Amino acid sequence: MTGAVRVLTLLAERGQTLAVAESLTGGLVAAELTSVPGASKSFRGSVTAYAATLKRDVLGVDGALLAARGAVDPQVAAQMAAGVRDVMGADWGVATTGVAGPEPQDGQAVGTVYVAVAGPAGTGKVAALRLNGDRGEIRRESVRSVLDLLRDELHGNARAQDTEQNGGN
Repeated sequence: MTGAVRVLTLLAERGQTLAVAESLTGGLVAAELTSVPGASKSFRGSVTAYAATLKRDVLGVDGALLAARGAVDPQVAAQMAAGVRDVMGADWGVATTGVAGPEPQDGQAVGTVYVAVAGPAGTGKVAALRLNGDRGEIRRESVRSVLDLLRDELHGNARAQDTEQNGGN
């Protein structure tokens, strides 16, 4: 079972939705999700925001943060995920930003990637990755990593809900 199948199954079981913000992956996360039959039950859509102005104007990433740190930053990833969740009216948002190569960007080495998940009620998580390989390999591993991060957050969210429903025991 692929990462996309796993997360879409978990989302559908809960009646929850997902939106995606992508930079370095350029639509590959959305393509992976939409390759799964029935994805439309949970997948709302995506924004491929390569330009910093789109990250700021469409996804709501803080312009001062972008100016100070560039797009390859954990806070930028977190704000992209929260922004796409809000813009698309989804329960969950995920984001990818980083340097796929072949040249460094914003002072960041090739293979520096941040993936983020923003969940209901403002919950979220960012993972910093240092990936090896060529441009294609870095992009594919970024897709796998963001879907794995979402899967882990969905499992953690389910455990928290079970605890709350069972009186905290």
